[in-house]
Amino acid sequence: MLMAIKRTASYALSVESTADTVTAIREALDDRRRGIRALLPLAGPAVIASVGSMDPGNFATNIQAGSTYGYELLWVVLVSSLVAMLFQAMSAKLGIVTGRSLAEVCRDEFSKPLVIGMWIASEIAAIATDLAEFMGAAMGISLLFHVAMGWGLLITGIVTMGILSLDKRGFRPLEIVIAALISVIGLSYLCELLIAPPNWHAAIFHTFVPHLHGSDALMLAVGIVGATIMPHTIYLHSGLTQNRVTVRNDYQRRRLVRFSNREVIVALGFAGLVNLAMVAMSASAFEKRAPGISDIATAYHTLTPLLGAGAATLFLVALLASGISSSVVGTMAGQTIMQGFMGFKTPVMARRLITMVPAVVVCMTCNPMSAMIDSQIVLSLILPVPLMALVVVSSRRSVMGGFAASRKLIVIAAVAAAVIVALNVALIWQAVLS
Repeated sequence: MLMAIKRTASYALSVESTADTVTAIREALDDRRRGIRALLPLAGPAVIASVGSMDPGNFATNIQAGSTYGYELLWVVLVSSLVAMLFQAMSAKLGIVTGRSLAEVCRDEFSKPLVIGMWIASEIAAIATDLAEFMGAAMGISLLFHVAMGWGLLITGIVTMGILSLDKRGFRPLEIVIAALISVIGLSYLCELLIAPPNWHAAIFHTFVPHLHGSDALMLAVGIVGATIMPHTIYLHSGLTQNRVTVRNDYQRRRLVRFSNREVIVALGFAGLVNLAMVAMSASAFEKRAPGISDIATAYHTLTPLLGAGAATLFLVALLASGISSSVVGTMAGQTIMQGFMGFKTPVMARRLITMVPAVVVCMTCNPMSAMIDSQIVLSLILPVPLMALVVVSSRRSVMGGFAASRKLIVIAAVAAAVIVALNVALIWQAVLS
């Protein structure tokens, strides 16, 4: 009975929290809240979307980039983060203006064969995403608590479903949990930088000066792009904006778009700093003393003698928080993608199994680290699909009305998408020649 009362009270508080947030959002849109008091209630969608830029796939590519090439690929992280900001902002704006997700708009605007092809590509991206996320969390549990990988997989699945169930209590509890996990990642890497200070001069130089050489540099650059600009979060962000509050007029839409852009800059900017810290820490710790590390477990075991048990534990805590949060977000994105393209919603458990089962099979039959890095390359190869779709629909006045993207913005976004396509073509060409 006591437990039932506690559950009821917890549910009531959660609902109240969401209800209070909706009221605060209304006040912000009606111009009755300003400054940080207006921004905080509106924060949430970009925070959730930013998780995709800090998933275990980022750990895999960033560790290998830093340990192999030192600080030389930091500029790729910076450029990828800026491009991610651009497209996440465009996705959020699409959802705010149309009241539909990108997948739903694509279903209405494009031909049926094209929509089916886009859906298949998006499902492959969702599976590739969950592969890295699920295995990363399981690996973190396995190493941190010294249990078999199978137990790590099981615990990850249970915890993920538990967090996803918070959605029944309104959007705010889930957003708070995701934000807390992101904070754990950020604080862990702040501590790592204090334990293993990088060469700041080299780090700053290579963050802004492009440099790409070595047989694997291109592959890692494409992997970083695929790990930072995530196809599934581009679809998801446009869907998240619909579940919070109904916009009443164009004034409120413009105001909400402005708030959304600020949140994107803050949330994706934070994710970019975390990724820069990952590469810098890896370069500082591994480049000279253990170069060429391409395995998370090896990185953990190497950190212990190099920097101490504290640094190694912080590394695993960050990995675990990253894997759990991104696995939750991956399932949410999968639901948005299927619902948008196919017109029906799948149960959370079914959606979880669709992406979880392939991850378990790969984890039990392949090298997890190699699979994680390969999954990021797959994501980068599929990434142009949602990017180009977003550019097309954002430019159409029939879709966006007076909120259609300017010609200058469309050109910048199209160039960014073209560069990603060119990187992918170069990677495929390099693979053919090798």
